[in-house]
Amino acid sequence: MGGGILTRMGDGERVELDEGEVRRELLDGTRDAAAKGKIPELEASELDQLFEIFAEPGRIVSVPPGEELVVTDDAIADGLVRSEADGGAGMPMDRLACLLAYERGAAADTACTGSEDFSFKPVKAIIDNEMQSQYTRMLSMTIPLFYGALPNLGLYFQPDGPYPNFAELMPQGKIDEARKAQEDAAEALKDDMIFVGERLNEMGCEGLNFDTVASTGDADFYAALEAVRALEKSCPNMPLIVGMASEFVLGMHGKMTFDGEQLAGMFPHDQVKIVEDAGADIFGVAVNVNTSKTTPWNLSRATTFVKHTVAEAKIPVHPNVGMGVCGIPMLLETPIDCVT
Repeated sequence: MGGGILTRMGDGERVELDEGEVRRELLDGTRDAAAKGKIPELEASELDQLFEIFAEPGRIVSVPPGEELVVTDDAIADGLVRSEADGGAGMPMDRLACLLAYERGAAADTACTGSEDFSFKPVKAIIDNEMQSQYTRMLSMTIPLFYGALPNLGLYFQPDGPYPNFAELMPQGKIDEARKAQEDAAEALKDDMIFVGERLNEMGCEGLNFDTVASTGDADFYAALEAVRALEKSCPNMPLIVGMASEFVLGMHGKMTFDGEQLAGMFPHDQVKIVEDAGADIFGVAVNVNTSKTTPWNLSRATTFVKHTVAEAKIPVHPNVGMGVCGIPMLLETPIDCVT
């Protein structure tokens, strides 16, 4: 390597850019987000701040005192015991030990755990076991412990679920049938999420994390919003987090609405408003990484979306920062120079 600035591509490849290239990547990234989302670009001073972060010669970058943030997660502590093939450390520990190490060794602000599958549908069948496990973990910890799961509408379609597979119907031109299948599956998903949430609340759950919402498109998003609204009414003391799967809601159905608003095509600053209206307490922005672009480009683009979302939000915004999201390269083991 020469005297340039070391950084990464979106797929993790290490590259060296000169100062002018980094600044151009930052500018191009914010312009891409602004054009797609129809939102303001980052200001010159903010681009300069991002540049200074990338130009820092050390691998570890932090923030000035007073600018620290309280964070939530989607079962990060479980990574200590999760297999190495899944990006974990593969240590011989049970889940409670992982959570205690995360709390007491890593000084975590909050923690989250869930079932091994981490989706609502399979949790319904084992809810009594999950309630007991979560209760024991909460009694052992000081920091708030959330329970997390994905809506994961895909599990409700054949061959995994009872409803016709819309992804098979659409190529056959059976659009109405594909939409009906999504609507029916969304209703079943909504009922399952409400059931799980209310049972966890009976046990005293300190918070429920809806993770990777809208991964199956607008019907998935609709089901999560309906479940949040119902749980906000029946479980008013249980905080609800809604973390998205993408900065753009895919219109796999195309006509799903919530409170009269079309869900397909929503960008983060629109997503946060409807999530607020549903009754959630924390919103998680997800901005997907372009693996063919540099990390400066991806981070500038993500920051542009996040900044405008925060400006529009009335609830806390916790950007989803992880593998392939919000500027982090798409690697199972994320490079430390891109995650500090």
